[in-house]
Amino acid sequence: MQVGAFVITKPLLLWINDGLMAVFFFLIGLEVKREFVEGELSSARQVVLPGLGALGGMIVPAAIYVALNWQDAVALDGWAIPVATDIAFALALLSVFGRRVPTSLKVFLLTLAIFDDLAAIAIIAIFYSADLSLKALVVGAVALSAGIALNRLRVTLIAAYVFLGVVLWVAMLKSGVHATLAGVLIAFCVPLRGSDERSPLRELEHDLHAPVTYAILPIFAFANAGLSLSGIGIGDLLHPVTLGVATGLFIGKPLGIVFFIGLGVLLRLVSLPKDVTWYQILGVACACGIGFTMSLFIAGLAFQHGSGEYFAGDRLGILIGSVASALAAWLILHWSLEPAQGQPSAVGAGKRIHN
Repeated sequence: MQVGAFVITKPLLLWINDGLMAVFFFLIGLEVKREFVEGELSSARQVVLPGLGALGGMIVPAAIYVALNWQDAVALDGWAIPVATDIAFALALLSVFGRRVPTSLKVFLLTLAIFDDLAAIAIIAIFYSADLSLKALVVGAVALSAGIALNRLRVTLIAAYVFLGVVLWVAMLKSGVHATLAGVLIAFCVPLRGSDERSPLRELEHDLHAPVTYAILPIFAFANAGLSLSGIGIGDLLHPVTLGVATGLFIGKPLGIVFFIGLGVLLRLVSLPKDVTWYQILGVACACGIGFTMSLFIAGLAFQHGSGEYFAGDRLGILIGSVASALAAWLILHWSLEPAQGQPSAVGAGKRIHN
């Protein structure tokens, strides 16, 4: 793309990863802002339990990956791959059980996933940015300041925020900070309510859900998930990168979430909702091990930053860890959730642990 002397030259894959995924992160930013203003994150009491779970679900998988790849400086670039959760897949798995799922369990998963998204945004900004360009950062800061000013003036013209978002995206692209962060930053500028009682934020959320879910994410997955199984042997399955990603997702995620929540309960910092059991928390924690889209995205950043020689290993680990996590989550939730008609499940009410 060229406008006068200004040129952006990117292969198609990077247009997808930097361009289309910026729209995905824009939607995440809208959802996070709405939750902070009037949703599940608006009350401190509502965020401590999933916040602890999210913290454990980041620290333990990363620690497992680092422990398995400690001797390889290039492989260590991928430490954040098993930290991610694909919220779309996790919520889709939970929705399979319909009315059997307590509302508080859905809220727990959604809030934990929001924290995961915020963590992913911070990780990308801090650890996966290249050499910085001061001039481009200044342009980006001006665009962001203009967006904040429009918000303070309660301007509801969506086109104005979209225009500033494009300017910010280009500035980020040239600055060395990952361009997808522009989507999150400009989303925070979009007002929830305007002077005319319209809600630009809700309108954009509604308009973007379908294209992001049914077009952008499938295109991204198709472009990035390619993995040839020909020639893959035991050595590939047992490679530290593959093991680190798969083990981090399948074991590290649920272990970290349950352990940190258990520690919070033991210290009387939090308590489980009355209609939620420890088995159900474990099932949701396993669902958080479905990294897929977000893990693929971070893997691309990690090994694009490094030598790129571990693409097959990280994808194989993501595939194994995500599928194993989905199966474990389905089995545990199927066993622990009460039938829709309200009759006791195999677990039974007597096995609940309340605090």
